[in-house]
Amino acid sequence: MKIKILATILLMSAFSSLSAQNDYPNRKAVMAGKFYPGDSAALKRYLEIQMNQIILAPDSNRVRAVIAPHAGYSYSGEVAAFAFASLRDNPEYKNVFLIGSSHVAAFNGASVYPGGHFETPLGNVPVNDEIAKELRKNKVFDFPAAHHLEDHVLEVELPFLQHVLEGEFNIIPIVIGTKSTHLLDEISDALLPYFNDENLFVISTDLSHYPSYANAIKTDTKVISSILTGSSTEFTRVVTENEGSEIENYRTAICGYSAVYTLLKLGELSGEKHSFQKLKYINSGDISGDYDKVVGYTAISMKHIPDADEKSDSLSFNEYEQKQMFTIARNAIKEQFNIPPDSVGTIEKKLKTKCGVFVTLYLNGKLRGCIGTFRQDKELYDNIREMAYAAAFNDRRFEPLTQEEFSEIKIEISILTPMQKIEDIQDIEIGTHGIYLKQGILSGTYLPQVAVEQGWNAEEFVSHCSQYKAGIGKDGWKSKNTEIFIYESLIYEE
Repeated sequence: MKIKILATILLMSAFSSLSAQNDYPNRKAVMAGKFYPGDSAALKRYLEIQMNQIILAPDSNRVRAVIAPHAGYSYSGEVAAFAFASLRDNPEYKNVFLIGSSHVAAFNGASVYPGGHFETPLGNVPVNDEIAKELRKNKVFDFPAAHHLEDHVLEVELPFLQHVLEGEFNIIPIVIGTKSTHLLDEISDALLPYFNDENLFVISTDLSHYPSYANAIKTDTKVISSILTGSSTEFTRVVTENEGSEIENYRTAICGYSAVYTLLKLGELSGEKHSFQKLKYINSGDISGDYDKVVGYTAISMKHIPDADEKSDSLSFNEYEQKQMFTIARNAIKEQFNIPPDSVGTIEKKLKTKCGVFVTLYLNGKLRGCIGTFRQDKELYDNIREMAYAAAFNDRRFEPLTQEEFSEIKIEISILTPMQKIEDIQDIEIGTHGIYLKQGILSGTYLPQVAVEQGWNAEEFVSHCSQYKAGIGKDGWKSKNTEIFIYESLIYEE
């Protein structure tokens, strides 16, 4: 014990010296080969297998944060994969704030790793030393970087991020050493300027430690439900209540309490609207078969929900922008016929917005093709180009468009708002809402105008979509396994 304490003191001293030199060593991948595969090829295979078997409903709302477990991958990797799979619709972020509760030391604040890189078998991830330096000006963050060196809570999340995110990203690694809500509020205040759509927050935590299987499910369900409320007060109340119970072997309700509290407080301080979704839950008993003492794991996403003003502003296009959209759509079809494209000019900023779109073709007033996407992984002008081509040549309901027909078609472009899950079909406003139904790998959608054109009420709308689009039968939408989403679209016609 004395040797370990001495080593820690020496490391802290070394990092203090490096701080003054503004030169930081890389943080080594100390858990590689222990918590996850140490060989890069084996790690890539593991991540591909885990991620490829996850199907989530597409959602254009941008993920602001995920909560993911941090045990060894053989125990919690399956659950962590669900958290990071939720990023696939929006796979680009400028910075990733990795936040966990220290598992090696207690101290009255937070420690930010100052610079250099975090190493993993998949490569090195750079630390944003400018943000780290700015945070460390606040005394609540001014704790030694040595607290990161042997702690696993942040390292195990990195390979998932490297696998799913596109482009380069920087990290701001933060471990918190306190449960004081006063200090956690200070930490949240300091992080608030960075809590925006440019940045992702990854919160590392497991749930209950060492109760029986049945008690874990009972208490973990309460904690998860409190997180889904978005209230730091309710979350704290439930955690305190659970930890005050007399459950045998109940060590903690959630080991990352301080990290989760910080996220919930950030959501409250931002004044924005957010939605939380539980993506997966298991406990170690489901893996090992040992039901006497277990640890709980969950994956949760937190998404930013734009308000009505944000939506209408982002989806409103002037006459010139509309002309660009239709020129892009027609050029995509012209290319197939070797017709010279019309000039588009410099792509307008709004056409670089990432949002879903449907492109519909009409010939003599009748439908001739319609294909769309809900995903936000590409900019609008790219989505328009791809969907226009697909509507003309890949809609299996029709023969490919001919060059003779091309001169006669009219194009309609529907720009989509983020989807919202509903529990009651009476929430569907005919003429305003489109619907998206999902049951397992089966799904289907109708745009808002379909119900109006057919004269359907809400039940007829979902029944037809259920039978003819999702392929789950006329009453399939009533199944508890079917999720129903609504969205709006802004329709532009030539």
